[in-house]
Amino acid sequence: MITIAVDCMGGDHGPGVTLPASRHFLDSHPDAQLLLVGLPDSLSAFAHQRAIIILASEVVGMDDPLEVALRRKKNSSMRVSIQQVKDGVAQAAVSAGNTAALMAISRYLLKTLDGIDRPAIAGQIPNAKGQATTVLDMGANVDCSAEHLLQFAIMGSALVSVLSGNDHPTVGLLNIGEEAIKGNEVIKKAGELLRTASKAGDFNFFGNVEGNDIFKGTADIVVCDGFVGNVALKASEGLATMIVDFLKMEFSRNIFTKLAAIAAYPMISALKKRMDHRRYNGGALLGLRGLVFKSHGSADEVAFGYALARAYDAARHNLLDRVQVRIAHAAPLLGSIVPSPQADAVTLSGQ
Repeated sequence: MITIAVDCMGGDHGPGVTLPASRHFLDSHPDAQLLLVGLPDSLSAFAHQRAIIILASEVVGMDDPLEVALRRKKNSSMRVSIQQVKDGVAQAAVSAGNTAALMAISRYLLKTLDGIDRPAIAGQIPNAKGQATTVLDMGANVDCSAEHLLQFAIMGSALVSVLSGNDHPTVGLLNIGEEAIKGNEVIKKAGELLRTASKAGDFNFFGNVEGNDIFKGTADIVVCDGFVGNVALKASEGLATMIVDFLKMEFSRNIFTKLAAIAAYPMISALKKRMDHRRYNGGALLGLRGLVFKSHGSADEVAFGYALARAYDAARHNLLDRVQVRIAHAAPLLGSIVPSPQADAVTLSGQ
């Protein structure tokens, strides 16, 4: 039985989304159990034989400062959910709440793995191959050193190998060009570290990639700082929405375009499904001593269900153990990294 703790109060919609998504998830995953955490009035009407209600007295708001979320709201639904992972009651936690608060509370309660300085958010962006490119970081760390990018590559490789079944996923370093001489000093140094780690067998380094390679699917994993990663994520979501809206507008102009739309309906439906960012919802907070997944704050029932499924797959395939094995293998390179004294968790564009 896989047990997942759910912050039912987080996100823009709270229980109106998290509870229906939880019920559907339980109905489709007979070997799963959910710990639903939230305010008494919000959860009192929910009943399922594989759902356990855990009460919290506070909610972390989407605009709450870190000080409030971490120090003052000690019985928030977000914190109580993560506490279940720390206590070993749940194998993973899922929240659609404030990203900065989720990262800070997760890091405070669970701590980071040995050899990892900063946890990172790993998310997926649909690509032209009909699959998805895993990108990290997606918003937890605005400023990253070359060593941090190395850590991201190691953790991202473990994540993709677990969830895709590909033991040797390719890792690309996001840059302004493919040539090793391009980029700033941080990127150049990161390239050297990644090439060294690849030769040592820590992961499969593809080389430098550019922004369009994310959407081409050139590499299975792309590492970058959290500012760039979050911008790429929001750009992909905006592009998908724009294309679908444009097609709807063009095919509704007159009787002829409406007839054309009927003929092209299967193609349009396939395109819409491929570009639907809801299918890729659920970013993993990698580098912690426990599994935590971040759903989009604006997620609907379908999207939140995918976040639950992603957490379930990660727990079922022992993602945490796989990450630790990869880190241990790369220990000679990671041993020279001096940890920073503070987390650099920030909220970017509502991620």
